[in-house]
Amino acid sequence: MTPPRDFPPQDALHQPPDSPRHAAVESREPRNLLLLAIHQIVLRVGWIFKTESVIMPAFLDQVAGAGWIRGLLPVLSRLGQGVPPLFSANYLRALPRKKRAMAALATAMGLPFLALAIAWTAMGGDNGGWMPGLFLSLYFVFFVLYGLYLVSFGTVQGKLIRPTRRGRLIMLSTFWGAIPATLIAVWLMPGWLDTPSPNWGAVFTFVGVCFSLSGLLALLLFEVRDEAAERPSKQPAALADTLRVLRNDADLRRLVWVAVLFASGLIILPHYQALARARLGLSGVDLMVWVVTQNAAVAIFSLFVGPLADRRGYRLVLRLLIFGSAIAPAFAIALTRLPGGLGAGLFWLVYVPLGITPLVPRMLLNYALEICEPAAHARYQSIVTLAVAIPFLLSPLVGWLIDVVGFESVFVFMILLVLLSGCLTFRLDEPRDRLRDDEGQAAGAEWDG
Repeated sequence: MTPPRDFPPQDALHQPPDSPRHAAVESREPRNLLLLAIHQIVLRVGWIFKTESVIMPAFLDQVAGAGWIRGLLPVLSRLGQGVPPLFSANYLRALPRKKRAMAALATAMGLPFLALAIAWTAMGGDNGGWMPGLFLSLYFVFFVLYGLYLVSFGTVQGKLIRPTRRGRLIMLSTFWGAIPATLIAVWLMPGWLDTPSPNWGAVFTFVGVCFSLSGLLALLLFEVRDEAAERPSKQPAALADTLRVLRNDADLRRLVWVAVLFASGLIILPHYQALARARLGLSGVDLMVWVVTQNAAVAIFSLFVGPLADRRGYRLVLRLLIFGSAIAPAFAIALTRLPGGLGAGLFWLVYVPLGITPLVPRMLLNYALEICEPAAHARYQSIVTLAVAIPFLLSPLVGWLIDVVGFESVFVFMILLVLLSGCLTFRLDEPRDRLRDDEGQAAGAEWDG
């Protein structure tokens, strides 16, 4: 039997995966699950036009060009995602209806891209010397909003969808979101990107509209007001709460290390397209092919990992995905060493294993939901999000190292970090096992009685 862990009483897990919730919420769970899936599908359609591995670094390379500037993208995105949620968890926990925060944040996520579209169009597509600074500033604002959105989405999901159906939500939103996202990308991206002067104004406008629309859809969710929600104190004591939770939950500490090491391997995401451009001479329409390939791969993987997570838990799924994600950088380096034009013709295949990477953070957050009670969901989500963000502080250094020592050495080191992250998953507990043990003890007690 798995020994009990030293949880603080208010954070302890004591609900079985299919425990009854509020009767009105449970009766509307299928409707809420469908609405959350549609909300994320619309978000996904917009996201494919701003992928961090292809589209955003390609734009920044056009207006700036240096590797260390490209390396700022992961820093800004992860700092925005990681730090603000840590200080907002107590406020989110205190909100009677969490869906309003999620809807407002998703809607606001579209505003930075609409502002970029206006600026780019007003400048007539001219860099003007200050576009990199404007872009990076708005990019950071977007990810601050996105980080807060992630915590709010996780909290809403934890409140409205039981654990053994969250994998189904991932499958529905990811697989069915890939179909319209792919079709729209194939339709629009060649005309917008495969030209001497890409139409970035249209790209940014489309992203902004999709994000804002997804926020409006979130308002349709059915949610019961939390009458017992606590008012946040004037001083949220975010750091003290974080340290208290980490000190008392050994499994969360291990999960943080898994997240930190895995995220270290994500630092090279913006550099895949630079590797293909520098070593294989690829660009233009290849961007569209890579985006579509990665999007389709995420959808296909979700068909398997979602149901597997519902049946077997998130520990196993995390282990498989993290080890699988190490394939992409190894494959990318191998392709650049093939003779002739073979590497260029096959480079799109790199984006198949890269389709694993967007699923891992979602699995990390869903695992965190299962090792705490609902009142602690926002705090645990913010801690894991921060853990994913920390390694990206080194992203400009990684970009500079790529310029100095080349892609190969940096990619190989990142592969080793990802493999170490996968090995650490063997030290994680499986919450479903503990719950089965508890249920077995309860059944034994009833039999003895």
